[in-house]
Parts: sequence; C-alpha cells; structure tokens
Amino acid sequence: MSYRTRSSGSSSAARIIAVVADILAFIIILWILMYLLDANRGNDFVQWVHDAATWLAGWSHDLFTFDAAWARVVAGYGLAAVVYLFIGHAVAGRLRR
Repeated sequence: MSYRTRSSGSSSAARIIAVVADILAFIIILWILMYLLDANRGNDFVQWVHDAATWLAGWSHDLFTFDAAWARVVAGYGLAAVVYLFIGHAVAGRLRR
C-alpha cells in the first residue's frame, strides 16, 4: 500500500468525521434558532429537531441555571454545538496529518 492510498483513506475518514460534526452542530443550532423565533412546537419537523437536539445535548442541556429560559437554551445547547464542532474538527485534523 502506497503512502498516497493511505493518505486518501485518512482524508476521506477526516472529511466524514468533519461533516458528521457539522451536521450534529447544525441540528442543535437549528433548534436554538427555532426556540428563539418561537417555532410552533406542534409541527412535526420542529418536534423532531427539538427531540434530536435534546438527545445530542443531553449532557449539557440544563448545565446552566440562568433566570431567562432563552439564556439557558442558548448556553446549554450552544455549548454542545461548539464541543461537537471542536472535537469533530480536531479529530479530522489529526487524521489528515
């Protein structure tokens, strides 16, 4: 196996990891925007995004105890989005080397 083949495989894996991290962060950020814009929670798509974001950010969902509900949502879910982006792109960067 040549160096070029291994590099291409690592690059593909890195690209996949980065894209998955971007998608996870996008779902969480989409929920933050829907919450801030007071989206109709009776809508199936809004409910799906909320459920997915809550599952993805389960570890940081109620981590902060701000008085304002919007601040708790932005901080708790936002932290999860930033962590997914940071870790996903850090792992992808290590694989590219």
